[in-house]
Amino acid sequence: MTPLDEVDHRLLALLQDDASRSNQALAEAAGISPATALRRVRRLVDEGVIERQVALVSPAVLPDSLTAIVEITLDRQGAEHQAAFEARVRGEPAVQQCYRVASGPDFVLVLWVPGMTAYQALVQRLFTQDANVRNVRAFFSVQRTKFEPRIRVG
Repeated sequence: MTPLDEVDHRLLALLQDDASRSNQALAEAAGISPATALRRVRRLVDEGVIERQVALVSPAVLPDSLTAIVEITLDRQGAEHQAAFEARVRGEPAVQQCYRVASGPDFVLVLWVPGMTAYQALVQRLFTQDANVRNVRAFFSVQRTKFEPRIRVG
């Protein structure tokens, strides 16, 4: 991977603020030519620095939805058991994030479901039916104070 320089940092900061800008607007904001902006962004994508560009939808569009932070402890800790659990959650659209963690539970998940009925169905599918899940501890968000997917790169 090519080391990131000041121009890359500016482009990444601008794209994290608004990835829908035209290349012309991006170049102008970064103080570079449109050709340079296009070439740099393509390189950042090709090298995996930019994983993907998405639209962030406000959870307010579904007011009865739930965000849950869930701690999972497995009964058997072998690499194959952890990989099997990860494969199950990777295929579940309600799982927004999955982290394998140390010093506590084995995994922490961030879930978004349209309501409690959907949460209960997800619990049944992912946790109750998996004989290797020993403990589930869920926390339900009552208010989102901050949500910032930005990563500081410079």
